[in-house]
Amino acid sequence: MGSLEDGGGAGAGAGAGAGAGGYKRGHPPPPSPLLRSVVGPTRRGSARSRLARFLLFEKVDYLQWIGTAAAFFFVTILVVAFLPGSAVFERPTMLLPSRRAGGGRGGGAEALLPRGLGVVETGEGVAFEPTRLRERWARERREEADGLAKLGSPVRRLGVRKPRLAMVFGDLSPGAMQLQMVSVASVLEAMGYEMKVFTFKDGPCTNIWRTIGVTVDLLPEDTDLHISVDWLDYDGILVNSIEARPEPFKSIPVIWNVQESSLAHRISEYNSSGMIQILDGWKEAFSRANVIVFPNYVLPVMYAAFDSGNYFVIPGSPAVPFQDRISAKSYDQDVRVSMGLSPSNFVISIVGSQFSYGGFLMEEALVLQAVGSLLQQYPSENSTQLELKVRILAENVTEKHRMALEAVSLNVGFPRGAVEHVASEDKDNLLGISDLVIYGSCLNEQSFPSVLVQAMCLEKLVIAPDLEIIRKYIDDGMNALLFPSKNIGKLTQVLLQAVSNGKISVLGQKIASAGKVHAKNLMASETIEGYAVLLENVIKFPAEVLTPLTAGEIPVALKQEWKWHLFEDVKHLYHMNGTLAGYNILQKLEEKWRSNQMEDHHSNASKIDDTFSLMAWEEERADEIANIKKRLEEEELKERSEQPHGTWEEVYRNVKRVERMKNDLHERDDKELERTGQPLSIYEPFFGEGTWPFLHRSSLYRGIGLSSKGRRPGADDIDASSRLPLLNNGYYRDILGEFGAFFALANRIDRIHKNSWIGFQLWRVTARKANLSKKAETALLEAIQTQKHGDAFYFWVRMDQDERNLASQDFWSFCDAINAGNCRSAVLKAFQRMYGVQLDDDLHTLPLMPNDGDTWSVMQSWVLPTRSFLEFVMFSRMFVDALDAQMYDKHHETGHCILSLHRDQHCYSRVLELIVNVWAFHSSRRMVYVDPETGAMQEQHLLNGRRGQMSIQWFSLATLKSMDEDLAEEFDEDHPERRWLWPKTGEVFWQGVYERERNMRQQEKERRKQQSKDKIQRIKKRARQKTLGRYIKPPPEDAGSLNDTRTVDR
Repeated sequence: MGSLEDGGGAGAGAGAGAGAGGYKRGHPPPPSPLLRSVVGPTRRGSARSRLARFLLFEKVDYLQWIGTAAAFFFVTILVVAFLPGSAVFERPTMLLPSRRAGGGRGGGAEALLPRGLGVVETGEGVAFEPTRLRERWARERREEADGLAKLGSPVRRLGVRKPRLAMVFGDLSPGAMQLQMVSVASVLEAMGYEMKVFTFKDGPCTNIWRTIGVTVDLLPEDTDLHISVDWLDYDGILVNSIEARPEPFKSIPVIWNVQESSLAHRISEYNSSGMIQILDGWKEAFSRANVIVFPNYVLPVMYAAFDSGNYFVIPGSPAVPFQDRISAKSYDQDVRVSMGLSPSNFVISIVGSQFSYGGFLMEEALVLQAVGSLLQQYPSENSTQLELKVRILAENVTEKHRMALEAVSLNVGFPRGAVEHVASEDKDNLLGISDLVIYGSCLNEQSFPSVLVQAMCLEKLVIAPDLEIIRKYIDDGMNALLFPSKNIGKLTQVLLQAVSNGKISVLGQKIASAGKVHAKNLMASETIEGYAVLLENVIKFPAEVLTPLTAGEIPVALKQEWKWHLFEDVKHLYHMNGTLAGYNILQKLEEKWRSNQMEDHHSNASKIDDTFSLMAWEEERADEIANIKKRLEEEELKERSEQPHGTWEEVYRNVKRVERMKNDLHERDDKELERTGQPLSIYEPFFGEGTWPFLHRSSLYRGIGLSSKGRRPGADDIDASSRLPLLNNGYYRDILGEFGAFFALANRIDRIHKNSWIGFQLWRVTARKANLSKKAETALLEAIQTQKHGDAFYFWVRMDQDERNLASQDFWSFCDAINAGNCRSAVLKAFQRMYGVQLDDDLHTLPLMPNDGDTWSVMQSWVLPTRSFLEFVMFSRMFVDALDAQMYDKHHETGHCILSLHRDQHCYSRVLELIVNVWAFHSSRRMVYVDPETGAMQEQHLLNGRRGQMSIQWFSLATLKSMDEDLAEEFDEDHPERRWLWPKTGEVFWQGVYERERNMRQQEKERRKQQSKDKIQRIKKRARQKTLGRYIKPPPEDAGSLNDTRTVDR
């Protein structure tokens, strides 16, 4: 979080949160003079001897001595406890100057207050500064300027669309949050933003949003926030509820508007109950947001446990005037009676800062002394029935504080019971029955006190010190009365001006009425402007986005008021318990945590139960061991028998076949059998769990994960990083995007893809509901099987309907617009390096992409024959290598490239998105658009009309294959040591490799033949011994000569 800077005074309440937030505090105050020991110049030795003689004097009874000591200590305790002048208070760190109040019967302030407090001074309040956020923004601006300066090529913003924002709510019930965000959204829309609202629950405010031109989408309640929305379509997200926590898309800026304290009240309970998992989940959610926005400076202290340096305060909220406007509660006699007051009492409320600090007691005493000047306007025969009543709003009041205040009020001249404390829980009732409200705190704060806003909304006359933050919003004598904070004597004059004959004066009534009108839109301008400034610092708009107006360019008339008129029809629908939504989500999380605890308990119990079946497991283990022994014996007997063996080549081929089958089976499931007989397989590249809901689970589709992490359980997804190790490098995984999946599939494609046609569809297309329908899938399969268009390039996401191309630009202009104006120059340089030719610097030498009224493909959603796909990958590998050689050094050093206005980890991925159109057009492929809803097909850029427009000589298979073999030969023979991307993107093969492998196989064959010949010769030349004799088995009847051996000569 930022830092809390403290000048003269720091509160105890603020100090509680200071430990977590790293708040700055001032120097500790010197000790009170009451705590100093004052000892006169006496003779200590003689006094000690007299005391000893007294204690040891034999005529003094021991019990009398004990009784005397006990009585002395008892009297001392009573004096300390009940005499206000004897209480030792903490030295105030923010006090008013001790001046004579005048007009009162109690004399100066020194006579009213505890002695020894010394001279007092006005102090500084708690200051919150988002230091880390501002340092981060300044550092990012500085690094961005340095990086762009090092590029050497200018980047331009060619804006074609408005910046898009998503606003997420838990529900659309009428409330202060809805009023505030509707007001902010209407101004942002006038600045040039385009917004869309998402909510879990519909409500009466839906029509309000539609009135100002904002569409509303309903999110399913039984799923997570990220399930059904592609948040990458938006430049930023404003989350406006505890219930709607941020989503998992890390690259999207998230601003979380937290105006509820329900979670903060549960933090201590979670710690004491051991709910660490819940706390860790909320800490992770708070750290995910780029900025956590609070409407006041109290909530950051309450949420200090979750602070990760991203807290920000935009002061101001219509919560108080909205509640007063909707409820219109009347504070009748019953409320006064419940608070111990009569209808005839004139009630003055003394309120102060929300923060606790040492000087509040002094301030109460001095304000009471000034109020005492009004006592003469309320004569009473019975001193105990004074019509003037003073109520002080306080929190955590101690008994000593209450007694000291009573002593001060008695000294001023108030009878007992005329001055009392009121708990903060009764603040609404107290302000409602008050006739006059005095803000007695002189603690300098950063935002206008909310208690004064509430009092002004209730049409109460407000008197406050002329602090800087109060003077900023209050005109003295117009909508409130001010008194000098450094001259307390002036407060008496202001009170005499406000109260006349025991009632609010006519001037005071006019001021109170004007204050109610003024409080209705207090700080609206600062709040709206604060959100505009925050968006400027947090969101980095891409090159195709139009620059919105800055905060300083907002017309004053737009930001002066909240949009009250839009909520006139829903006043009766306002739900007073608006914070229940926050408590509901907390209860759901707590119930989930308890259910998990129960499951863990049951699992532990089941483990205990399993120990009782140990004997059954032992029997099972014995049977398994017996079966293993039996199988080993059978295998040994089988090895002893003669087995037919083939040649070593056959064994080698069988082993390789088994290994290949193992690899195939590793990524195969039941869908593979269904996919075998199909002519087409469409692959869906993805990265991360957030994309899972948009991936298909049918035999026509198959996922391919760009990382080994985040693979769907139970799905036959392909691990692209295991097929192409280059994707283990995060830099190239991000910058290649879907082309990483293309290269991984093309690498030994026959091992993973066995269909004659191949296609791709991005998960973002499914999120936009632009994916192929069942009808379109059937039509596409039928066209492929009947070869309706031959070697064609089918696509179903059109460039002229893309949200980035609202101006209907031609191909190269659109490419420039989404690549900071440098698409053409980057592609031209890449072609020069790729083909090794020196082209003119004139951008018109680029391959022609005619603007003939037809459209092009975007978002990598297309289908073509597998053979053509391999040809496209051959071209793409060389093109990507040329782009990488052009961009890598500066992009890797600074994080910037000439294709983006800001630091961009995807750099030339937007160029790769469109390059398939250049290859398909100039390699004379038929380009066919497929309507994703109906399946209707329409050929684009008719092949017969392309004559004279295609550069076939640069994109033909013969040219590309020759270039590919040259690169492979260079890598295979020269082994260059330079950094080279091309060999890492796929197979390296040329004719020399084939010949070398053929020669190696021939040599191996000749070697084996020679070994066989040598073996045969050795066998033939082996010396043979002459047979000595032959064993003849004796006949059966000659049993007596079994041990005789007969030898028969040949």
